[in-house]
Amino acid sequence: MIRFDNVSKTYPGSSGGLREVNLHIEPGEMVFLTGHSGAGKSTLLKLVGLLERASRGQVWVNKHNLGRLKPRQIPLLRREVGMIFQDHRLLTDRTVFDNVALPLVVTGVKHQEIRRRVQAALDKVGLLKKAKALPLTLSGGEQQRVGIARAIVSKPPIVLADEPTGNLDPDLSREIMNLFHQFNQVGVTLLIATHDLGLIQPMQQRILVLDQGRLVKDQAQP
Repeated sequence: MIRFDNVSKTYPGSSGGLREVNLHIEPGEMVFLTGHSGAGKSTLLKLVGLLERASRGQVWVNKHNLGRLKPRQIPLLRREVGMIFQDHRLLTDRTVFDNVALPLVVTGVKHQEIRRRVQAALDKVGLLKKAKALPLTLSGGEQQRVGIARAIVSKPPIVLADEPTGNLDPDLSREIMNLFHQFNQVGVTLLIATHDLGLIQPMQQRILVLDQGRLVKDQAQP
């Protein structure tokens, strides 16, 4: 599903990035990625989502060798990978419904099907009654759930989340993690970057630890 073969990512004039990372995530796994600020968590997720390309090594996602994908093939890959960001990245002048519908509109899904899928995604995250609201009228937790609905509306087999609970209080953070657990229960592969060990350790899932761009621990939970 996701495989890194001796992958490095370097940035000119910076010590950040990744160094010789090897990992394999099976279909249907829920995996947490942790480490200090600047350890390379966001970089790793960006490589999986092809927001950036590796400097060395090979990244495989869903049988695609990302290093060999041509620019015109990237949109097809991104239909298979849902991405959730800490800062939500919502369009503030569009309704909740329109924000969630965006990936479907871009790929040419029919209007009736868009309505059905968006309503189902909003219902899943408990925001069906907020469909006509603007993002700025929502709480931080609600905005994050809009971002989650947008990421899952296309039913991608893989979902990436970059510090999805970073700005939320403990109760809301547990709610978000419970949503991810529900997605995983129906077969979605999840890779979630977070620094909150207290939140993820009780979930008893696999934890990858990065330190200065290197994968230093791969801890499988019972």
